[in-house]
Amino acid sequence: MIYRLRLFSGASLAAILFASAATASAQDVTIVQPGAVGQTPRTLSEDEATRLARNAYSPADVAFMQGMIVHHQQAVDMAALVGDRTNTEEIMAVAGRIDASQEDEIAFMRGWLSDRSEPVEMAGMGHAAHSGMEGMATPEQMEALAAARGTNFDRLFLELMVRHHQGAVTMVEELHKQRGTAADPVMYEFTSEVVNDQNAEIERMNAFLASLSDDPRATLRAGIFDAEEAISNLRHVAFLRKPAGFFDPENPAGLRPEIPADDKAEDAQADEHAGHANHADHAEMPSAAIRDPEVEEEERRYAQRGGMLSFSNTDLAFAGDLMVAGNYHGFNAYRLGEDGVPRLVSSVVCPGGQGDVSIAGDLLIMSVEETRGRTDCGLEGVTDRVSEDRFRGLRIFDISDITRPVQVGQVQTCRGSHTHSIVTQTDDSLIVYNSGTGSVRETDELEICIGDVPGDDRTALFRIDVVEIPLADPSLARIVSSPAVFADPETGRLAGLWQGGDHGDNTQDTRRTDQCHDITVFPSLNLAAGACSGNGIIFDISDPLNPVRKDEVVDPGFAYWHSATFNNTGDIVLFTDEWGGGGRPRCQATDPREWGANAFYAIEDGQLEYRGTFKLPAPQGDTENCVAHNGSIIPVPGRNIFVQAWYQGGVSVIDFTDPANPFEIAYFDRGPVDADQLVTAGYWSAYWYNGRIYATEIARGIDVFALEPSEHLSAAEIAAAEAASYQGDVFNPQTQYPVTFSQETLNAVEDSRVGG
Repeated sequence: MIYRLRLFSGASLAAILFASAATASAQDVTIVQPGAVGQTPRTLSEDEATRLARNAYSPADVAFMQGMIVHHQQAVDMAALVGDRTNTEEIMAVAGRIDASQEDEIAFMRGWLSDRSEPVEMAGMGHAAHSGMEGMATPEQMEALAAARGTNFDRLFLELMVRHHQGAVTMVEELHKQRGTAADPVMYEFTSEVVNDQNAEIERMNAFLASLSDDPRATLRAGIFDAEEAISNLRHVAFLRKPAGFFDPENPAGLRPEIPADDKAEDAQADEHAGHANHADHAEMPSAAIRDPEVEEEERRYAQRGGMLSFSNTDLAFAGDLMVAGNYHGFNAYRLGEDGVPRLVSSVVCPGGQGDVSIAGDLLIMSVEETRGRTDCGLEGVTDRVSEDRFRGLRIFDISDITRPVQVGQVQTCRGSHTHSIVTQTDDSLIVYNSGTGSVRETDELEICIGDVPGDDRTALFRIDVVEIPLADPSLARIVSSPAVFADPETGRLAGLWQGGDHGDNTQDTRRTDQCHDITVFPSLNLAAGACSGNGIIFDISDPLNPVRKDEVVDPGFAYWHSATFNNTGDIVLFTDEWGGGGRPRCQATDPREWGANAFYAIEDGQLEYRGTFKLPAPQGDTENCVAHNGSIIPVPGRNIFVQAWYQGGVSVIDFTDPANPFEIAYFDRGPVDADQLVTAGYWSAYWYNGRIYATEIARGIDVFALEPSEHLSAAEIAAAEAASYQGDVFNPQTQYPVTFSQETLNAVEDSRVGG
């Protein structure tokens, strides 16, 4: 039976509701505002009561404008110093652009505030008090700038002005993060153009500041295979391009596609209409904040996002005359011949990302982290949220026939495998530490995996995986323990170390410690060093299945603790900071010298003690991703020498015998892959093995170098490094063994140091 209820007759529901609303509106109701505790309520008019809702700007908008006036004024003051202190054309051009834009923008901001009956100056804040704003030069820095002349003035002016411009960008970004700010279309347009203009000026100033450097690496010509090169105290032995199947023949550099001219015009037209929709005209906008359409047409524009790192070369491992180069697409195997020159013997396609490799006898272990990896090495990937075909973890290959490797084992892990470390090798098994940095996979896909569930201590976060691989049957490899190495020893709280965030003013915003990126083990010392996102850590690995944390440190200059390397005696640890994640230009002339660098820590009574910092000294351009990355010890008796990859910053050899005063003794660098756009390229790893430096170049291929005698390194010391003996004649990136030298070699080195 169907019932119908007739609610109203003779009038529509809409009419009745309208009448009710009209009646309510006509009621004489007093609107009051209670005030603070104890205050008498006051009566508000309807206009006063709704004023907040209709407010087109916020107090934060007002504070921003007031502060930015002072911020801009300091830039004008700095520009006013130029005329009497330098005749450099580029510096005078910067000052001219500042005079043309900043004064105009100051007038706009004053007018914006006055039109809204807001004070132009922030209450209680004089000019000097604003020196704490982002990027503002201190009075002492302004005095130093006024006292400088010539090239010294040029350098200091650019350094201060770049930081100043970066500060303005940060101020806008912080404003836009706040709820309800920049709702006024005119203000939003203005602040957005401030970011665009300041960033464009930063690029110009950084480029010119780099040109003031006398380092030959500073301004190298770009090119995928014809880039300009600079080399010092090294011999370039060989360069091998990536083999077929490991690059896109139509786009070997992995460049983002350029937006066709027609699309640019359409975008420009759309932007113009969008602007008119936001406000009727540009009368209130400062002229400097309006783009010149002729300049816009000349700019080359590219797709905003590139593809995956599908064919990127990654890490290296060595055994005897075998070298294996990992790749996001699989791996390539080489035999090392005369002078250490590699010869390709096999290419193995097995996509899954990361691709870090280690060798143990006839087994090769590979790290796989991406969600597209398949158990069968298939090329089609995995797109389903949950799939039994997905593989993330450690692949195990039998390489007894290196020309036809066979996958013989797999260990599925909750966060994949970013890196791994072979801890021990017996006649029966391998013990491997696995470090996963990816998201925790679905429990429906792997039942042992629990994400960040409050109160659930089974979470896969805050742990490492300890894996056992039976040598007789690697298919039985499995996780045997997942120690919570970051737990607070007193409370047992899993998140017991760095919680994420910055360390105070002018410090890095550092990642939370819920994973290790690299764990480097030194088995003969029962010691491991972990670069663990927010902390540097050392572990006692006397019981390999249950590593015990001995000490941990934070560093205000580190954004992401990436890798760790012991010196040959195991009493100093070199940690690297991967500021920017490896895909950003972090070695520009005005980048902080202690960010994206190496930090050296001595181990004293089981504790880590800071000693010093080193960063690549050569300024790089804005199309060169550059930051500290993977390297290894060069075994010179009695000295601490390290070779390191800096992505598109090249390869650098560093002496840290005195860790408080490290310095560079050799280098090689190429110009950027492309002059117009930033692509992820450059050296992933640079390792010393049997007398040569082998470096995997992400986009181009593999380079081989030999050390040359110099004032920093004698021929006898180089010969000693070439003659050093490794345990088992094997090199895996995250497993260190002490090297040994013959007495004859040691005598020759000693004689060379005393002039014998």
